[in-house]
Amino acid sequence: MAEDLKEQVEVNEKEENSSKDVKEKKPNKVKKLEDEILSLKDQLLRNQAELENFKKRMNEERIKDRKYAMYDFLMESIETFDIFNKAVNVSTDDEKLKKYLDGFKMIDNRFSNILSNYGVKQIDCLNKPFDPAFHSALDTIEKEGVEPNTVIEVVMTGYMYKDRVLRPAMVKVSK
Repeated sequence: MAEDLKEQVEVNEKEENSSKDVKEKKPNKVKKLEDEILSLKDQLLRNQAELENFKKRMNEERIKDRKYAMYDFLMESIETFDIFNKAVNVSTDDEKLKKYLDGFKMIDNRFSNILSNYGVKQIDCLNKPFDPAFHSALDTIEKEGVEPNTVIEVVMTGYMYKDRVLRPAMVKVSK
């Protein structure tokens, strides 16, 4: 009987110790779970913000792509248009050739109107300050009565497409 009591006391002590361990582990477990919940909430918020930023970026890119969809085509076509424009503006004394040139001038005007409707315009730069964003200097020339760094001659016309430079103007600049 004494042994039974001794065993019973030992079992009771073990149960008390294990319940103390459970009580001590329970707050630690709850704390860990709360920390994990906070971490997951933070990660969720970050992922949501990242997704929103991605959506905005994609939307902006789509808008930009639509806005400048014709850029590459116009970039390649502008040189041909420029050559045609120069050919049409050649002066001649031949009456038959003048009649053809009049017809070609009408076509040239139509091309100009089409380009204008799509947002293409010439860069006006003669007698204006040189701006490397819109002009490409081919030469510098000393000229009296002209302020330095002023465009004094346009060798090749530059063009803008909406708010982008399609081709910079090739110019000569005063020293």
